[in-house]
Order: sequence, then C-alpha cells, then structure tokens
Amino acid sequence: MTLFDTFFNAQVMVSAFPILMRGLLNTLLLGIFAIGLGIPVGLFIALVRLYAPKPFRILSVIYIDVFRAMPVLVVLILIYYALPFVGIRLSSWVSATLAFMFVMSAYSAEVFRSGIESIPKGQFEAAHALGLPFLLTLRKVILPQSVRLVIPPTTSNCVSMFKDTSLASVVALPELLKEANNAQALYANPSPLIAAALLYLLFLWPMVRLVGLLERKFKTEKAH
Repeated sequence: MTLFDTFFNAQVMVSAFPILMRGLLNTLLLGIFAIGLGIPVGLFIALVRLYAPKPFRILSVIYIDVFRAMPVLVVLILIYYALPFVGIRLSSWVSATLAFMFVMSAYSAEVFRSGIESIPKGQFEAAHALGLPFLLTLRKVILPQSVRLVIPPTTSNCVSMFKDTSLASVVALPELLKEANNAQALYANPSPLIAAALLYLLFLWPMVRLVGLLERKFKTEKAH
C-alpha cells in the first residue's frame, strides 16, 4: 500500500464522510453553545469586576484568573469525572458546554474589561452632566463604543474555542475528532483523521483570516 493510499484513501474518506459530518455538526453546535453562553456571561463578569462592590469584584477576579490559568482539558475532566464523587452527574454534552463556557467567559471578561477601560472617562462625566443614569450611560454610550474594540480579540477567542472542542472527545462526546477516531478504527486506515483535519481547516481558516482583516480594519480606523 502506497503512502497516498494510506493517508488519502478516497474510498475510505467517502465511506467515512457521513460519520465525519455528524461529528462536524456536533463540533459546531458545541462551539456555538459555548460561545453563545460564554460571551454574555463574560460581559456580566467584566461589569461586576469594574463596577460592583469590592467583595464581588474580588470574586470576579478569582473567577477570571482561575479559568484563564487552568487548562480547558482539566476543567472538562473535573466537571465530568470529579463531580460524580459528590453526587453530581452531568452528561458529556452538558459537561463540555459548561467547561468551554467557563473558559470562554473568563477570556471574554478580560477582553470586555479592556475595551470598556479604553473608553475615556470623560464620556462618563459628560453623560452624568447630562443627567443620564449609570446603566443607561453604559448601554447607550460606553458599551457600543467598546464593542467595536473587542470584536477582533473576541473573534480570535471564538476560533480558539472551536479548536478546543476537539478536547470533548475525552468525555466521549461524538464531536469531529471522536468520530474521526471511530472511523479510523472501523476502516483500519488513518484517512478519516486526515479528512477531519481538512474539515477543521475548511471552517476555521476563514475565521482566522477574518481576525486578521478585522485587526487591520480597526487599526486603520484608529490611525485616522
């Protein structure tokens, strides 16, 4: 068997395609759930860190530091394998979604904090002088400006999150890598793994390019 037949066996790839598509769908759903929950939770935590009473600010800092410092795989294993020892049993889907959401929210919180703090304090003072309440100032003045600043780093975090979904295979969640491994065992050929790598590249490469375009766009706007 040639090297090409071993790693790029078209017959095996075609046969494994439905399995890989099922895994890709689960990967996309897991990433969307984690990002869709993580970003708003991250915004809330950022606001708590910046404007809440001191005890809550301290708790938010601890939350952010813990989940930014801890590897995603460790968080995932703790939720899925450690919690059952205290009577909390979660499915692989719930465990993976929670683990990725915790990590995504921690990184998003720092991104939002940086974006909000980059807005000149004079804008708060001007809004206060106009009689605008604090929450209305945040919603109408500060957050719309900071959102533009956090789009590039948030998009980069989303790319990382989609890549990290491959770790969900350790809790038997049938995402793309898990299904590719199953197909490899079924056909006794590594071609499904190569096909899975190509699928990751196919949907993540445009996002990587988008991050670069957004960074250049906002740098240009800032320069002007």
